[in-house]
Amino acid sequence: MEAKEKSKGWCWWLFVLVYAGLVVAMAIFTLWRRFDGSGSKAARVPGTPGVVVDKYAGALTIAMQFFDVQKSGKLINKRIAWRGDSGLEDGSEENLDLSKGMYDAGDLMKFGFPMAFTATVLSWAILEYGDQMKAVKELEHAQDSLKWITDYLINAHPSADMLYIQVGDPELDHNCWERPEVMTEKRPLTQVNATHPGSDIAAETAAAMASSSLVFKNVNSTYSKLLLKHAQQLFAFADTYRGSYSISIPEVQKYYNSTGYGDELLWAASWLYHATGDQLYLGYVTTQNGMAFANWGSPSWFSWDNKLAGTQVLLARVNFFRAKEISTADDIALQMYRKTAEAVMCTLLPDSPTATPQRTEGGLIWVSQWNALQYTVASSFLALLYSDYMLRSQTLNLYCNGKLYNPMDLRNFAILQADYVLGNNPFKMSYLVGYGSNYPQYVHHRGASIPADANTGCRDGFKWLNSIDPNPNTAVGALVGGPFLNETYIDSRNNSMQGEPTTYNSAFVVGLLSGLAATSSVVQPFA
Repeated sequence: MEAKEKSKGWCWWLFVLVYAGLVVAMAIFTLWRRFDGSGSKAARVPGTPGVVVDKYAGALTIAMQFFDVQKSGKLINKRIAWRGDSGLEDGSEENLDLSKGMYDAGDLMKFGFPMAFTATVLSWAILEYGDQMKAVKELEHAQDSLKWITDYLINAHPSADMLYIQVGDPELDHNCWERPEVMTEKRPLTQVNATHPGSDIAAETAAAMASSSLVFKNVNSTYSKLLLKHAQQLFAFADTYRGSYSISIPEVQKYYNSTGYGDELLWAASWLYHATGDQLYLGYVTTQNGMAFANWGSPSWFSWDNKLAGTQVLLARVNFFRAKEISTADDIALQMYRKTAEAVMCTLLPDSPTATPQRTEGGLIWVSQWNALQYTVASSFLALLYSDYMLRSQTLNLYCNGKLYNPMDLRNFAILQADYVLGNNPFKMSYLVGYGSNYPQYVHHRGASIPADANTGCRDGFKWLNSIDPNPNTAVGALVGGPFLNETYIDSRNNSMQGEPTTYNSAFVVGLLSGLAATSSVVQPFA
């Protein structure tokens, strides 16, 4: 009897220990699901890498290639077989080398406004998610693509108060359908200066230079300092000679018309503060300029024309991580930026009390029939960043009119949008060219639509635009304009509204996919 009683007591304690272990395991699993979905909250502790997600990592590798598709100049380490050297004489009429840079979209223009914005967003993506890019062996590729643009921007800024903002005549360009390697039309230069100011484009270029200076700070310090010097000069030029480039040069209005320059001034000053730590730049955005331009409390859509939502998230980053360095007066304004960033986030969450109705039945953020996916990937990139800022700062809740959300809710929103873009949509089409088995075959893109060995001039190339055959070359990594509100897509080369890709689309989707390429993201200080 005594032996049996001992055995029974031993079994009972074993049962208690096993049960307690299960309770602890279930608690850990609950936190795992709540805060990460595919990895524990601990997986987001700084220094602990997440697991690479093959789907997003593979899509990132594809998306990166569109920058190679768009390159002008003497190609080095050519990655796209059907592309060759082009634009080698660009800038020569003013004794400048503007051969580098990237063609804007499906045409052969170099529009400085969206090109600089592409560089700024790509820089931001590298700064936040460079570790994930490195894990999938795309970091150097991203840095090389960025430098291809910034090399051009440096040369486009030959003096403090002058910036060349465009190469090519859009009217001539759009009257031709030809490969960039064979174009012979005149490619005049357009500039802004003290007499014809362009605060918007000069400030955007300053933002590109400042953000990229951070990217190259520990890679090439001499180049980084050069970029920062140009950024500071351009910001001073933009702020001193205030005016919109669309007003100074009315002919640009048809293509990249700017609706104002206040957002770019705040955007550039924010990046210069991150790049320099100079409180003067922080004061610029927190005092009268913030009151004049920030539109606090009113969420907006992040795009090549409106940088406010991006600025608000970027300055919320300061509030999250550098609050101890900030004066009380500056902190009050930074809280206004953060509250507005939170308002942006609340509009994106689908069941938020303030959720935007601007989305398709399938849940895709949809703002405009022209290049609809720009807003999708831009919003998703910001949501992913904000989610990671919350996690890094151990901020557990986001309040939307009294309703609570956590960082994973924002990440899930970004995942939903990314998955839609990659093919989880009613049309079952990947809008990222080259990803999956069903993607657009008739992308509105000159180089992709014409065989590499075709001998065409300006006008006779239109037969390729109007051909019923699919593109002979794949514009790998192109993110096309995307679906209509009813979630349909017409795959036709003449449908530029839906079928034309842009470099800034690519910058956004690269940032989004980089953040999702691992099950956890750990944002770090920029410098």
